[in-house]
This record gives sequence, C-alpha cells and structure tokens, in this order.
Amino acid sequence: MTGKFETFVVILLIVLVLFGGKKIPELAKSIGQSAKELRKGFSGDDEESKDEAQKKVAKK
Repeated sequence: MTGKFETFVVILLIVLVLFGGKKIPELAKSIGQSAKELRKGFSGDDEESKDEAQKKVAKK
C-alpha cells in the first residue's frame, strides 16, 4: 500500500513542478469541464440540444 501512495505523491510533485501552482486550478477546471461534456454526451442530453436546434430552424 505504501508503494502506491509514494508513487501518487511523486506524480503530484512532478505535476506541480511542470505546471506551477497557478496553472493547476485552470488545468483541473478544464478537465472537469471535459468530463462534464463527456458525461452529457453519453447520457443523451444531446437529444435535447438537437430538439432546440430544430425549433430554431423551424422558426426561420
């Protein structure tokens, strides 16, 4: 168990050195947004967007 924890800490330190303290929140935010869009795509919320787009086209 200790080996996994040590590996995780080393990876976090490398990320901190590579990206710096200011970039990590931006990186986390973009990863979160990407995950949200991916889940939305798989859940079928995209169908609602298609319906809305069709309504806009029908109004014109």
